[in-house]
Amino acid sequence: MFIALGFEIVFASVAFVYTRRLLRLKSLPLGDDVNGYQKALRKLRKNEPMSQDERNLAERIIDIRRSPMAYSVPATFMTIGIFYVFGSLEYLHGHTPSERTFLGLIPMFTATNLIIQMRKSARLKKRLPKATVVEPAAPSPAALTPLG
Repeated sequence: MFIALGFEIVFASVAFVYTRRLLRLKSLPLGDDVNGYQKALRKLRKNEPMSQDERNLAERIIDIRRSPMAYSVPATFMTIGIFYVFGSLEYLHGHTPSERTFLGLIPMFTATNLIIQMRKSARLKKRLPKATVVEPAAPSPAALTPLG
């Protein structure tokens, strides 16, 4: 239990530093849009043409999720679950564990799901060079003339 607590402190510290770095990043166009990240990754996954802003956003998401420090967040959830399960078992002193003991499995499953999702999006790195970027058409001179 105490070993799990030690790992929890380490992983939580790394996750704190990592999230502070992410919060300092400048916002990209389309990044603040509702479902902007999902749209960019879906277009990349399905090999659909995308704008340069969408490609930049997809590249940043993939870089964020490929970082080794990013895995400290699910590791923190995993060690919380391990700490809870081991702490509950130690508290029982050899008695039969109850359902409450296994509540620690919830953050473990959550951490497993996070890691799987991060790996799925990190694998898209191979598709980035092949992504077709469609430049927006230049406005016509008639559209630039003032009305009046």
